[in-house]
Amino acid sequence: MKITMSGGSGFVGKHLTDNLKLNGCEIVQLDKPDFIGDIATLQKKIEGSQIVINLAGAPIIADWTEDYKKILYSSRIDTTNMLVNAMSNLGNKPKLFISTSAVGVYENGGPHTETKFRYSNEFLGKLALDWEKAAVNAQNAGIRTVIFRFGIVLGTDGGALAQMLTPFKLGLGGKIGSGKQPFSWVHIEDLVNAYSFAVKNENIKGIYNLTAPESVTNKILTKTLSKILDRPAFFTVPEFVLRLKFGDGATALIEGQDVKPERLLEAGFQFKFKTLNSALTELLAK
Repeated sequence: MKITMSGGSGFVGKHLTDNLKLNGCEIVQLDKPDFIGDIATLQKKIEGSQIVINLAGAPIIADWTEDYKKILYSSRIDTTNMLVNAMSNLGNKPKLFISTSAVGVYENGGPHTETKFRYSNEFLGKLALDWEKAAVNAQNAGIRTVIFRFGIVLGTDGGALAQMLTPFKLGLGGKIGSGKQPFSWVHIEDLVNAYSFAVKNENIKGIYNLTAPESVTNKILTKTLSKILDRPAFFTVPEFVLRLKFGDGATALIEGQDVKPERLLEAGFQFKFKTLNSALTELLAK
């Protein structure tokens, strides 16, 4: 099976690529230059693919200057539009398009499911919603389309957890602000398995929250990580410090959403890591 993937060099992309290759898939990676040329060049790389996976997007944790907001938008929406247009104009279209979104599409707080929710009116929410609208156009072209709304992806070789480990191991870890903000997460292994589940089950289509059944708070995350590492975590990172460093971009760290994977569970997907304690214990034992 030939699969074309954008954003494959990132943390999630590397794990997906390794898993798919183990299952005998041929992976064609799309890089930034592929989205600069004309659409015919992009079509040639996609042609013959049964599946297209879209993971492209500039990092959210950054200083959101007006210029960087344009980069965040272009790297997601413009890239997705190009992919959808390229696939739609092929004579032999891919059978499946899996695109990415984030739980930041929801209003701060919760709980939110795919059927009972409140969208955010902030920049991140509008960014995620526009990203999804671009991806849904593939469905209109007759391509089965799945959109995964990621929670915080946990793994020791990338993402948020990898950045947190060093200060926590040094006893310098701590909660952010009040620590009351919700923390919806997913173990990298469950994320990879969810993609396999979508590939194998043709009835899977539309939008799915890709988060573990148990959401916690930043304070519980801090306590759990501290206990497993057997290190103190007395510090508190004040919100104003993060805002000084990241400006509006600190919103992604200071706020949070309580999100449930209702549709995945109803479809029969089995999470291997349902609790934060089980996920962190497994990851940190490696």
